[in-house]
Amino acid sequence: MKSETSKATIPMISSRKESKLRTAAILIRKDWQLYSLLVLPIIYLIIFKYGPMLGNIIAFRRFVPGGSIFGETWVGLRYFKMFIEDPTFWRVFSNTLMLGGLALLFTFPVPIIFALMLNEVKSKRFKKFVQTASYLPHFLSIVIVAGMILQLTAVNGSINGLVAFFTGDNIPFMQRAEWFRTIYISSEIWQGMGWGAILYLAALTTIDESLYEAARIDGANRWKQTIHVTIPGILPTIVTLLILNMGNFLAVGFEKILLLYNPLIYETSDVISTYLYRVGLESSNFSYATAIGLFESVIGLTLVFTVNAISRKLTQRSLW
Repeated sequence: MKSETSKATIPMISSRKESKLRTAAILIRKDWQLYSLLVLPIIYLIIFKYGPMLGNIIAFRRFVPGGSIFGETWVGLRYFKMFIEDPTFWRVFSNTLMLGGLALLFTFPVPIIFALMLNEVKSKRFKKFVQTASYLPHFLSIVIVAGMILQLTAVNGSINGLVAFFTGDNIPFMQRAEWFRTIYISSEIWQGMGWGAILYLAALTTIDESLYEAARIDGANRWKQTIHVTIPGILPTIVTLLILNMGNFLAVGFEKILLLYNPLIYETSDVISTYLYRVGLESSNFSYATAIGLFESVIGLTLVFTVNAISRKLTQRSLW
C-alpha cells in the first residue's frame, strides 16, 4: 500500500511543478520588460559576489604569487590551525566581538528611539529640519568623517579645548587605547542615526490610526500608545533589520578603523578586517588571509540562521 501511495504522489508532485513553471513562464512573458531590469543586477551579483567565492579554495591550498589563482598545492586545514594558534588573531577577534557587540547595543536601538521621538513632533517644519540635519552625516565620505574625528580629538583640538578649560589638562585620545571604542561607537551613532531611522519612519506611517483612537478611548496616554500600538506596529521591521545586522556582526567598519587606528591603540582598535589587510595585502599571505575571511563569513552565516530561528520561535516573524 505504501509503495502504491508513493507512486501515486510522484505524478502529483511533478504536475504541480509543471503548473508552477507554466505560471512563471506566463508571468515572465507578460511582464518581460520589468523582469529585464533584473538582468544587470544579476550579472553584477554573479561577477562581483558569487564569482569571487571560487577564490575561497586557496584557504585550503598554498597560493604562490604568479602561479595559479586556485593555489599550487593542497594543504588542508593548515591555515586554519595557524590562526587558531596565533595569539594576535584571538586579540583582534575579541576586539571585533567587542566592537560588534557595542555597535549592536547602541547603534541599533538609537535609530528606533530617534524615529519614535520624531513621530511625536507636531511641527512639520521642525520635523523636516531635524530629519534633513540627521541624514546629512550619512552622505559624508568616510575619509572626511575620519579627518573630522582626528581633528576634534587632537591634543590641540576642540574637545581638548573644553577639557583643558575645565581640568587644565589635555587628553591624547587617539594615543590611548581605552578611548578608541567610545570614539568609534559615538561616531557610528552620529553618522547612522538619521539614515537608520528612515525605515522606521516609513513603517510608522503604515500603522492604522484607528488603533490609536481605540487606545485613547481605553484611556491610554502617549507612552502607553507607544508601548502597545507603535512598537508592535514596527516590530516586523525591527526584527528584519536585526537579523540582517547580525550577518554583519563581525564586519566592523574597515575603512573608518583603518583611517583612525595606529600602533599605539592596536590593543582595542585592531579588528579582523584590518588584520586581514595587513596579513593579506601588506604581507602577501593570501591563503592565510582567505582562511580567516572564510572563518569570519561562516560565523556571520551561522549568526543569521540562529537569530532567524530564535525570532521565528519567539515572535513568529523571520526572513524565511
